Amino acid sequence: MRACDGTGIDERLRDLGSRLRGPARLRAGLLREVRDALDDAAEAYRERGLPAREAERRAVADFGTPAELAPTYQAELAAGALRGLSRRALLIAVVLTLGGDLTWRGSSWSGGPPPPPGYQVLAASMDGIWLVVGGLALAALLGGRWAARRGRTAAPAGRVLGLGLAGTLVVGALAGVALFAWSAGLWEAALTWPPMIIGSVLAGAAYFTLFRATRLWLVAAR
Repeated sequence: MRACDGTGIDERLRDLGSRLRGPARLRAGLLREVRDALDDAAEAYRERGLPAREAERRAVADFGTPAELAPTYQAELAAGALRGLSRRALLIAVVLTLGGDLTWRGSSWSGGPPPPPGYQVLAASMDGIWLVVGGLALAALLGGRWAARRGRTAAPAGRVLGLGLAGTLVVGALAGVALFAWSAGLWEAALTWPPMIIGSVLAGAAYFTLFRATRLWLVAAR
């Protein structure tokens, strides 16, 4: 049995919570699980005849110190943040890949002369970028599930996949902005074409969601 340092459950949870970084909902869920475990342990000590305060202190002492517990829980937070990022990235990659061409079909300029070769290369690269995003996201989800079944966190592989996903998203955002600006320069009507406007707004919202999820993962995984 560990030496009892007199720390109560609430104090231990505050100390542990101050060491954890990541999505607020996941963090709150982990701390709730810790509280439930400590409450159960304290109840077991009370049933043995210990006073309530002493039972709480014993339960806290047996559970481990924040320095011992934080790395394991932080790894769980990082894995959860990567799952959230990967799910969003996979969904958005599928939607943008399938719906990207809908923003210009039927437009007044679609039947005119073809755009410059560089534009065509940039436009074609967007599909490739989103395929890479989808592949990395799927690999991260499958890798996380495989690790969870074996009681592991897959931290090294998850970090590599997460960094690759984050980097590809940055490239995709830059390429998307460049493509939109080039389109507006080639066809002034693109700025007033409703499907293009709607597509741009939706793409902006998608990138905002992805970058927010990326930031949460980077904070949890650092």
